[in-house]
Amino acid sequence: MINETLNDAEQKMGKCVEVTREEFAAIRTGRAHPQMFSKLTADYYGTPTPLQQLASFTVPEARVIIIAPYDQSAMGAIEKAIRESDLGVNPTDDGKTIRVVLPELTEERRKEYIKLAKSKAEEGRVSVRNVRRHAKQGLDKLEKDGEVGKDDVTGAEKRLDGITKKHVDTIDELLKHKEAELMEV
Repeated sequence: MINETLNDAEQKMGKCVEVTREEFAAIRTGRAHPQMFSKLTADYYGTPTPLQQLASFTVPEARVIIIAPYDQSAMGAIEKAIRESDLGVNPTDDGKTIRVVLPELTEERRKEYIKLAKSKAEEGRVSVRNVRRHAKQGLDKLEKDGEVGKDDVTGAEKRLDGITKKHVDTIDELLKHKEAELMEV
């Protein structure tokens, strides 16, 4: 029972770290990458559809991304979704593809992105701690119901704290890398 609870907590914490990693990927840096568009949706025949399902993305240069819609009728919707996003870019289309040139990030914009990254990291840490709290409640309930002894629960809580620390440290490491990437000129 204890191992089940700890394994479940570790899986959920791993998912929290993955969500945080995805959130970081969506934060724009000086370089172009398709993950920047992962959170954007376009109105496609009345349905909000993720851009990854509507087009292919290629990065021919460090600050240029070319978007080739699978269906040419979706071109306007994709362009509108990018223009209205918080990426701060202005897409241009040549009839077949959409070209997005990323401007150099200003110091002020970099600081905004770092602040955003820190808030995403904090959300990730809070999620990990919530999983820990939930697992600890499960362990306490096992002890209260008499299914396991106090010593077993104490040992399990120490292992749970170790698992929690490992995942929080992973999020902190991701944040450190993202900050370094954002400050890179």
